[in-house]
Amino acid sequence: MPHIDYYFATLSPYTYLAGTRFEEVAAKHGATITYKPLDIMALFSRTGGTPPKDRHPNRVAYRAQELPRQAKKLGMPLNLKPAHWPTNAAPSSYAIIAAQNAGGGDLGALVHSVLRAVWAEEKDIAQDDVIKACLSGAGFDPSLADSGLLSGAETYARNLEEAVDKGAFGAPFYIVDGDQRFWGQDKIEEVDMVLSGTL
Repeated sequence: MPHIDYYFATLSPYTYLAGTRFEEVAAKHGATITYKPLDIMALFSRTGGTPPKDRHPNRVAYRAQELPRQAKKLGMPLNLKPAHWPTNAAPSSYAIIAAQNAGGGDLGALVHSVLRAVWAEEKDIAQDDVIKACLSGAGFDPSLADSGLLSGAETYARNLEEAVDKGAFGAPFYIVDGDQRFWGQDKIEEVDMVLSGTL
């Protein structure tokens, strides 16, 4: 059975644009997923990336065209300048980690609902009520937002170290069977092809 380590950030617009397509591909091939939310700004600084606010104007201008293009192509709403971005990604990441440990809901739906809250719904994912609504909507106990904060923080930090060690440098980042690396929501088709044995 194939396995995919999924490194992502709850603030990443490109992770938002992945929607639930990644989960659909994994399900098609019977692949298991370990969700690994991480601090994307720390990942950038560790692997040679540049935070959006520090990027060259050419890169900023390209991002301003590319994100709406991709959203339109995918039929997804997108606010290029969300009211609550950037915000503290740790609480939503801890909740996802707690939900993965607890089980019983739809983890892919939870991740997407958190990202949709940022990029389409003008909500602050650092707020407890927003996180609890996302948990509840995905079939998880909303009280998970208040539990396992220490272990969540430890896992969140460990995810960053693992990402660096395994060759990740952005989000979303998919590692299939510990070796094949894919960066970006536009690589989901290639993940599908590798799992199919055609690539």
